[in-house]
Formats: sequence, C-alpha cells, structure tokens
Amino acid sequence: MYWNTLTHYSIVNVTVTEDILDRREPLSSDVISVFSVDVEDYFHVEAFRQVVDAADWGSMEQRVVPNTRRLLAVLAEFDVKATFFVLGWVAERNPALVIEMHEAGHEIGIHGYNHRPITMMTPLDFREDVRHAKALVEDLIGEAVLGYRAPTYSVVQDTLWALDILAEEGLVYDSSIFPIMHDRYGIPNADRYPWQEERSGRYFAEFPISTVRFAGRNFPFVGGGYLRLLPMRYVLWGMRRVTVVERRPCMVYIHPWEIDPGQPRLQVGRAAAFRHYGRLAGVEHRIRRLLKEFSFSTTRSVLGL
Repeated sequence: MYWNTLTHYSIVNVTVTEDILDRREPLSSDVISVFSVDVEDYFHVEAFRQVVDAADWGSMEQRVVPNTRRLLAVLAEFDVKATFFVLGWVAERNPALVIEMHEAGHEIGIHGYNHRPITMMTPLDFREDVRHAKALVEDLIGEAVLGYRAPTYSVVQDTLWALDILAEEGLVYDSSIFPIMHDRYGIPNADRYPWQEERSGRYFAEFPISTVRFAGRNFPFVGGGYLRLLPMRYVLWGMRRVTVVERRPCMVYIHPWEIDPGQPRLQVGRAAAFRHYGRLAGVEHRIRRLLKEFSFSTTRSVLGL
C-alpha cells in the first residue's frame, strides 16, 4: 500500500521488492552520520505557498519553539549533537531559541531568510537573502556560520551558481543537493557522498542528502516525508546499506513540525495534505530508533571542519 501511494507522491517509481529488503546487512557500524534539522514552522513549507501568504506569517499560530525544544530534548536523551539549519525569519523572532541550541553544543547553520527557493530568486536576491540570514544568526551565536541548506533543496542544475555565492559570502559547505529525480528538486546524477571542490578561489564542500542505490537509480529514504511515510524497515535497510556496506555517512534531516500531529490543518489539496500531514504521530518514535541504532554528530564534525 505504501509504495503505490508513494509512487503517486513522486518519491519512487519502481517497486521495492521483498527480495531487496531481505538482503541482510550487518547491524553495526562505526561510521558517524549527520543528524540535521531544518528549523522552520509548519506554514513556511513550499506546499502551502498558494494558501499562505508570507505577509500573513506573523499572524499565524507559531509552534516552532516548542517543537524544536522537543527535538532538543530527544537529542539530549541520546547525547547527540546535531546541525540546525535555522530560517532567518525564525531566528529574528526567536533569538533565545537559537542561543539555546548553540549553548547546548549543536551546530547552527542557515536555511535562508524567508524560505524562498533559489529557483525563485536572482543571484542578487539570493546573495542578499544569505547575507541577511547569516548576519542574524552570527550576531546571536557569536561565531561564524559555516553551513547552508536551501529551502526545498533548490540547488538544482540551473542554480549551481548559488554555490559560488555561498563560498563568496564565507560559507564553507552546503547541504542542499538531492541526488534524485523529483518534481520540485534534485540532480539525479550528482555524487551520493560528500565532496569538496574549489569555488570562487576557496575550497567548498557539499554534503548531499542521502540516497540508497538499487535498480540503477538513487532513492531517498531517511529524511522529511521519506522518513515519515516510507516503511521503517526500508529506512533502516538504507541506513545500514550506506553506513555499513558502503561505509559512508548519511545525512538525516527532519523539520520541527514533523513531530507535531496537533498543528493547525490548512485547507490544501489531497497531495499536499498527504505530503505534509501523513504519519506525523509516529515520527518521534522513528527518530528514537535511528538515534538508538546509529551514531550521529554535526555536519561540521563529520566533514572535519
């Protein structure tokens, strides 16, 4: 049932057979992966752009602070440090939350200022957006921000110029490229593992969102809607496949609103509702399962920065 539904969701277009999932992988690995959080509220998501005007964000019920603190508590329970990519809009209105995350030992990156995909911005707009968010967060934590994640993973083939701007603005790494085919994002032929290259005269790293490869294609498995909606057996198989067999770190990601089944329900179409509200109640349990079985740290640490 899941796979038929998710084919419509544009996550997968092949059947994951029992034969694939029954391939036993070793259960332990000393590879350290990254646990990351895109700190935004439920009304910021791209799926709601047509029903929620950015000018109205300030009047909506805000739930990002308690939801993020709930994630902080879970991470503290497992003694895991994570990377929090904070939306500038959120940081500006909740400075104490950013300071709290930083003082707890987590890495703070940026998620842009107002959650506009790069595909909707000119290079000048994008530079100003990055500068604004970076300055806000750096003023709060008192140290340089190294990492960036684009809203809606919008570093795609046509916006690779954004990586040069990130390097020019003092960022050291990006984690926005998703090596899959999707209706909104993705560079299917991108490397699946972190890499470093020279951009604008300095070394710059990319830590792509994790995928697992089979049937000659890359498939998502361990973040956001994929973590919520795909069978947990498949998620765990993918984690073991990448960290144990391929011996590479994974990039796990989540949003604070994804552990909040009580959030307001907006009137959107069936597909958008499925993407956003599906199986919210089970996400915290899934996160705990990952934190119990696998080792995690910050992006800065895993990249050796």
